[in-house]
Amino acid sequence: MISVNRALVQFGGFTLFKDVSFVINRRDKIGLVGKNGAGKSTLLKIIAQKQSLSAGQLSLPKEIIIGYLPQQMKLHDNTSVFKETLSVFAEILEIEKRIEKINVQLAERTDYESNAYNSLIHELTELNEKFHISGGNNINEEVEKILLGLGFLPSDFERQTNEFSGGWRMRIELAKILLKKPDVLLLDEPTNHLDIMSIEWLEELLKDYKGAVMLVSHDRRFLDNVTQRTIEISAGKAYDYKVSYSKFIQLRKERREQQVAAFKNQQKMIQDAEKFIERFRYKATKAVQVQSRIKQLEKIERIEIDEEDYSNLHFKFTAPPRSGNLVLEIKQLSKSYDDLLVLDKVDLIIERGEKISFVGRNGEGKTTLSKVIVGQLPYTGNLKVGHNVKIGYYAQNQAELLNESKTVFETIDHIAVGEVRTKIRNILGTFLFKGEDAEKKVEVLSGGERARLALACLLLEPYNLLILDEPTNHLDIRSKDVLKQALLDYTGTIIIVSHDRDFLDGLTDKVFEFKNKKLREHLGGINNFLRKNKLENLNELNRKKSLRSQSKQSSNKLKNESYEERKKFEKKIRKLKKSISNSESKINELEKKLESLNNLFNNSFEELNDEKKYEEYQQIQEDLEKEMENWSNFQEELEKLKPFI
Repeated sequence: MISVNRALVQFGGFTLFKDVSFVINRRDKIGLVGKNGAGKSTLLKIIAQKQSLSAGQLSLPKEIIIGYLPQQMKLHDNTSVFKETLSVFAEILEIEKRIEKINVQLAERTDYESNAYNSLIHELTELNEKFHISGGNNINEEVEKILLGLGFLPSDFERQTNEFSGGWRMRIELAKILLKKPDVLLLDEPTNHLDIMSIEWLEELLKDYKGAVMLVSHDRRFLDNVTQRTIEISAGKAYDYKVSYSKFIQLRKERREQQVAAFKNQQKMIQDAEKFIERFRYKATKAVQVQSRIKQLEKIERIEIDEEDYSNLHFKFTAPPRSGNLVLEIKQLSKSYDDLLVLDKVDLIIERGEKISFVGRNGEGKTTLSKVIVGQLPYTGNLKVGHNVKIGYYAQNQAELLNESKTVFETIDHIAVGEVRTKIRNILGTFLFKGEDAEKKVEVLSGGERARLALACLLLEPYNLLILDEPTNHLDIRSKDVLKQALLDYTGTIIIVSHDRDFLDGLTDKVFEFKNKKLREHLGGINNFLRKNKLENLNELNRKKSLRSQSKQSSNKLKNESYEERKKFEKKIRKLKKSISNSESKINELEKKLESLNNLFNNSFEELNDEKKYEEYQQIQEDLEKEMENWSNFQEELEKLKPFI
């Protein structure tokens, strides 16, 4: 469908990538990966025809429709959320206006036999047909469904777009792109501004999307759940793998080992040839052989490998002092912004050593409560910080708060005290600021570099309560893995606000859900919470479906059935209840197996690379999804029958 052939992109004398070739087929789900600066976003811009190639070819059908979501875009602020989203149907809306205008004209005219009247009738017929074929009757419902899926409330629909933050306005642009239903979706970090619930909703939509999808994301689970193909941009070239991200990581490791071996062999051969040339360059008897070796070296296509090396990227938080057993106690705490009530009489107790996560839709109060705890916001109610508790806070915009006029080294040097001042270079090296990187001004750093520097600053104090608000924003997948391991090794108490499910998985053992201005505690990790939440949502959805499907006629019919028919009816209900019970038992059994394998993978690198274990894990996941679908179907059938029991 779309072909990229021998693509070359250069900026001045710098080559971003070269000789990149691949094809995007209909219904392909592709993850585009590579280190920061490899050219992923540039490649999306090229396919979206927002940027040109320096050389090579981009071929695509004339009638193809492409939907492109960049990381940054211009947003419109002069209308309501619903109207702005509805604007994607501009052509249909114009047809609707013309239909209304013709109907008004026809109502006012009496020249029924005239050519002009008949011409209007003919135009109205054609417009009505076009309106219905284009789905004009359902556009409001489509807009509502997409906006609700992306986390907007019905009360948000008539609010002006300029009342929302940049992240929420990006959701509006994503909604418009999804409503266009383009042949190809190009999404650059689409989960950056989404909460967990909206990410899961988007995953389901993209998995079943009838067109092609190519996306850039640092969310490992999102990539695994959506894509079945991975294209890596590395050392200026493209490597195409017909697998999802996690499987790609294993294959990439094997390819890199082969690449490094081939590179070493080639380097040895080059060195041997150069030594021969140098030794016999001025001997006439060896002139032919020397020239032959020179030509041979000129023709060699030099092997390049991605020099990115994370082998030394590991760190530990400073050993924290011991706090009291009670770290934090909140009772009947409320917080409002003027007339907007965000938190309503919430209670929370956190004990020493707990690792908990705050989750919920954006705007439900996760960041607000974090700021209340660290003393940045006033509140009503009671908040008690425990004995000897020292709080370290990483704000959502922490990277933006750095002094841009300072260098990387000066930023750390300004904070460091005591012996740690002698280890500043080592600390910066741990966070991939090596050599001259330490002298870079903060103002020229990328988003990922700023995030790493802000985290480095957090290391310099011995905090025993860390409150981290979206710490993985702007970090690549490998950097997130390293941060996660450091937090697993950390002996203090942690509160994490995050929408990254893979990052939270195995890291936190308790979840606090923010919903309807309240807190709800869930024991267990993020996966347990998400499965429970999915079952509750399915139950609610099925309940609504069953209520809509009920009719007075079917109710009366069932109530008038004979005794024998009634017995059959009750037998069917008992059978459904038994099926539901059996299904729930299977779900619990499969969840235990998944948890067991997750623990095995977390504790053993060898097991993580065991292909049979990986396949077993995938099979259990598939079985769990099927069983949950069975459970949902049984519940739906039972809900339909309950009103007549």
